[in-house]
Amino acid sequence: MAKIDANSSHDQRLAMAKQYSHEGVVAGAKAAIVAGVVAAIPTVAIARRVAWGKANLNPTAQALIVSTVAGAAYFIVADKTVLKSARQNSFNQAEMHNIGA
Repeated sequence: MAKIDANSSHDQRLAMAKQYSHEGVVAGAKAAIVAGVVAAIPTVAIARRVAWGKANLNPTAQALIVSTVAGAAYFIVADKTVLKSARQNSFNQAEMHNIGA
């Protein structure tokens, strides 16, 4: 019977890991969208209105700026979300062990 408990515990942990990673992906995608828009507006405005921007920010540079900001936002927020979920889970498990002891 201990083997069944170990398998169910493993399955439960795997399901929780999938849930946490999905939450991280969703939060990261939302942050990437917001950051991309927030970065695109001033980047395009500078490229069209400021003399330095007209001379130095071609469409490739603009796309690189926006995609870098969006990618960084995605990975930072996704990582923070997964770590927050894992931390909360470990605190909940510690409380369950303290109550059971």
